[in-house]
Amino acid sequence: MSFAECMVNVSPGINDVLPTLFNFPDSFPFLVAQVAEASVEGSEAQTGPTILAGVLLSLVIIYLASKVVGEICARINLPPVLGELVGGVVIGVSALNLLVFSDVGNPDAQAFVIRFLQSTAGLEPSNVAAVSESISEVVSVLSEIGVIILLFEIGLESDLKELIRVGPQAAVVAVVGVAVPFVAGTAGLIAIFNVETVPAIFAGAALTATSIGITAKVLAEIQQLSSREGQIIIGAAVLDDILGIIVLAVVASLAKTGEIQVGNVIYLIVSAAVFLIGSILLGRFLGPYFVMLVDRLQTRGQLLISSLIFAFLLAYIGAVIQLEAILGAFAAGLVLAETEKRKELEEQVLPIADMLVPIFFVVVGAKTDVSVLNPFDPGNREGLIMASFLVIVAIIGKTVTGLAVFGQPGINRLAIGIGMIPRGEVGLVFAGVGAATGILPKSLNAAIIVMVILTTFVAPPLLRLVFQPTPETVESTQG
Repeated sequence: MSFAECMVNVSPGINDVLPTLFNFPDSFPFLVAQVAEASVEGSEAQTGPTILAGVLLSLVIIYLASKVVGEICARINLPPVLGELVGGVVIGVSALNLLVFSDVGNPDAQAFVIRFLQSTAGLEPSNVAAVSESISEVVSVLSEIGVIILLFEIGLESDLKELIRVGPQAAVVAVVGVAVPFVAGTAGLIAIFNVETVPAIFAGAALTATSIGITAKVLAEIQQLSSREGQIIIGAAVLDDILGIIVLAVVASLAKTGEIQVGNVIYLIVSAAVFLIGSILLGRFLGPYFVMLVDRLQTRGQLLISSLIFAFLLAYIGAVIQLEAILGAFAAGLVLAETEKRKELEEQVLPIADMLVPIFFVVVGAKTDVSVLNPFDPGNREGLIMASFLVIVAIIGKTVTGLAVFGQPGINRLAIGIGMIPRGEVGLVFAGVGAATGILPKSLNAAIIVMVILTTFVAPPLLRLVFQPTPETVESTQG
């Protein structure tokens, strides 16, 4: 048997290469290409399981951080979402560097996940870059799905009828609560800190929304949820979120284009409003048919899967018309909240949210480089001053909303303003989207995170303080 025949028997695939050996000088480039292609295919086959292992290890770290620090926050009467954020900071690029994020510039080989894969899964140094990028992309995609589920859940928890019931007071409070911090924050960043216009607008937008979940929880704990103040706060917070999501969709689209044109801004605002209102009106018309369809399905998860299809479809439409996918998810939640399946769907979505939403918050914290706020580094002074400015604007900009309440004699206006302060998960959505677009400088992104943390920390004790029993608040509660 000839040498060529032996080689064919050993490796059938070499039939494509052997003919070129007899014309080596002319066929050398072809031979190199064939060998390189085979090498790449072999490399992909080897790195596939390693990428999966890296993603699984990353999820273990993310879930551990969210639960451990979240439990600590819950036990000291602070929102668990803060624990997820702080847990992300601890395991992220600012501290332990356990996760790998190719888009934030941390060296791949220094991340714990990569070093652990090298020592346990035989990851070759030549494959580190490719594996790191793949792990980072998968975790980022899971994080994006998590924020879509989060906004879908917020939409389900919102009540348009309640918003209508509390009347014009809540609308005025919401509009003032969006306009004042947005204008003050944007103008201040441009005039005082010379921040470029688009990042300044994005940071100003991050000051607008109010966390419904945190405020509602505190009001329920102090038995003020049904008071006049509580009703106005919740109603305004619902509208705040709607306005905030529209603002987010507008500024995120502006961040992608990098240009500010009046016509483009008007188009985005009108598109967001038409999309949101149109989705709600069309959804309310089709709601009974949706319920009828779900009732006729006989397979498992008929309500949950059908609802996710609807949510992802609206999220897709929101994305392709140059708005944000989260706006579509929020609209889907508002629509399905008007159906008789609302309570059942909330219960079924909860485990999905418990699985995916913490990934988003932990990843936001993990990607945040808080070292830019280190007070011992003279180069960080501007970032620290910027963070202090955002915190002041965030608190004052919402506190003054209580002054806008009219036709309510004896109402606790200070309580209403303070109830609008916490940004919570909604502010983190802005920070996460801003970080994903790359439009925010590190110092400004970290300053927004600090603003979210501090406003969420100070709001619960301040609410308890301003709602101390007085004749006015007792009368308000009884009324």
